[in-house]
Amino acid sequence: MVELKKDYKIGKRRFGKINWVGSYTLYKKETLRFLIVFGQTVLGPVVTAFLFLLVISLAIGPNKGLVLGVPFIEFLAPGLIAMQVVQQSFSHTSSSILMGKMMGNIVDVVGSPLSALEITTSLILAATTRALTISLLSIIAFSFFIEIKILSYSYFFIYLFLTSFILASAGLIAGLWADKFDHMSTVTNFFIVPLSFLSGTFYSVERLPSFLEKLSFFNPFFHMIDGFRFAFIQVYDGSIRFGLIYLSIIFVILWFCAWILWKRGYKIKS
Repeated sequence: MVELKKDYKIGKRRFGKINWVGSYTLYKKETLRFLIVFGQTVLGPVVTAFLFLLVISLAIGPNKGLVLGVPFIEFLAPGLIAMQVVQQSFSHTSSSILMGKMMGNIVDVVGSPLSALEITTSLILAATTRALTISLLSIIAFSFFIEIKILSYSYFFIYLFLTSFILASAGLIAGLWADKFDHMSTVTNFFIVPLSFLSGTFYSVERLPSFLEKLSFFNPFFHMIDGFRFAFIQVYDGSIRFGLIYLSIIFVILWFCAWILWKRGYKIKS
């Protein structure tokens, strides 16, 4: 009988605590993935937001009225941009994971010399980059039609980062859970889109009945859009302090869930 010998040993990690080169490479790959189809992934959402702005502006006519003390169209524009940030950040990571699973090339990422922390962070930061690109191009496009200006860059970047990071983490979780595009459509159509539309994008929650107004206060999408809008018009519909704390807690919870699921190989390792 031939005795088998163990000639191989598990190698040691040679990249230090963080594999910077590998993390940047994955981030670059995910960024190029949406830049290659720029018209679909960036221009499409920008055009959609602009069409919403144009159609609603034409529908309400010259007497636009005031919302929170500012013209309705100036109230609406930042909300439309934030809504695209919400939807596209979720779409980026969820589609990346789901397509990787269905096409079988997710094994390249699973088998790469990257930790779960490095992989999830790189994927999410790529989605954040996409959200930033959409936001800036939307502002440029809107500026040809209305007067729009960032009055607080700190709040703009804080809420943009929190919003895109949270939704990208949620998209990563949904991508790991989903087995086919029907599953992803269910999450998008019954959770992401309704919550983003019912978050004060097109109206002030002050106009809602008392019960619904209080209920909206616990909708994270409301605080995302309200804080993002505050960066433009310096008026808020809820509470900026509570919104920052609330979103920061969700930020940590969702990222931790995404990290632990990837670390355990949920639906990506047999």
